[in-house]
Amino acid sequence: MEIKIDSLNAIHEAAKAFVQTMGDNTVFAFYGKMGAGKTTFIKALCESLGVTEDVITSPTFAIVNEYRSESGELIYHFDFYRIKRLEEVYDMGYEDYFYSGALCFIEWPELVEELLPSDAVKVEIVELEDGIRTIRFDD
Repeated sequence: MEIKIDSLNAIHEAAKAFVQTMGDNTVFAFYGKMGAGKTTFIKALCESLGVTEDVITSPTFAIVNEYRSESGELIYHFDFYRIKRLEEVYDMGYEDYFYSGALCFIEWPELVEELLPSDAVKVEIVELEDGIRTIRFDD
């Protein structure tokens, strides 16, 4: 499936469309170049899922942020950009997150790809020359 985002104003509609296709999947690996909009799209996803009380930011330094939706659903947001060794991910107990049944949104998954669950949904965010973003994934 492909979702186009032609402006920042359209990001919440795109997030709603994405949420409607998530099904029972829980682990989503977001691929894209620096500045492609991974964090911004994940923030819109969290808002669409009902996260209202938490400030949604990139967990670049914390590696993982935890959010709760209004309904109590747990959402983990990972940013593995600063990971130097896989041991760091082992030490943080990644399995407790990835296999918890909670939603996991992962930025820079290519750095931990061998640890991703086999059913993780690969999501690619591409910025086109005209500034339009495309979100591609298998639904």
